[in-house]
Amino acid sequence: MACMATHMITGAGSGIGAAVARRLHERGDELVLLARDAGRAKELAGTYPGARALVGDLASPDRLSWAFSHQTLPDRLDSLLHIAGVVDLGRVGDLTTKAWRSQLEVNLVAPAELTRLLLPQLRVSQGHVVFVNSGAGLNAHAEWSAYAASKHGLKALADSLRHEEHAAGVRVTSVYPGRTASPMQAKVHQQEGKEYDASRWIDPESVATAILTALDLPRDAEINDLTVRPGR
Repeated sequence: MACMATHMITGAGSGIGAAVARRLHERGDELVLLARDAGRAKELAGTYPGARALVGDLASPDRLSWAFSHQTLPDRLDSLLHIAGVVDLGRVGDLTTKAWRSQLEVNLVAPAELTRLLLPQLRVSQGHVVFVNSGAGLNAHAEWSAYAASKHGLKALADSLRHEEHAAGVRVTSVYPGRTASPMQAKVHQQEGKEYDASRWIDPESVATAILTALDLPRDAEINDLTVRPGR
């Protein structure tokens, strides 16, 4: 990818998103970071000097278009990196519609709406859309139904988008990390009633390396699906 590429990132505040943002920032690329509110935007701008922050709440995808209409979007984007996500475990017999909707909105509907709103900028640069999915996007286990459904849906979104935008030169990659050491993973362990040991799981830096490999691949090829599993 050319020097000074522009990347829009969701979930840059922690975990995989923070690792990716840091790596891209260190190499001199331009960052546009999505923040859920003005306070978070200020925090992110302080962490990544020179980065731009856009305010938009992924939990309310219906309002993203309105939010963006009051802000200046970049003229072109070299990549859109969907890394933010939420998880709320529970048995099908116990999960409420609120739990279903919250995960579907943040993990699936918001990425679809963000992609729709930013496709013109991605087409200009023949850019790259990366969906950080999950192992749960390929296999669903007990108590993971709502989260896995949102991630199975995200796979379908990515696959359809890849076919639709191929002629426009837009590349689409889905990344399926296994359990990664992050605040989200700590929450999962808490919900599972298990002790959390970060050293057992993938370092977010390793997933960031996989994502940058997909971004930096020469234009004669694209990585469609990338599965990353714990190596120890």
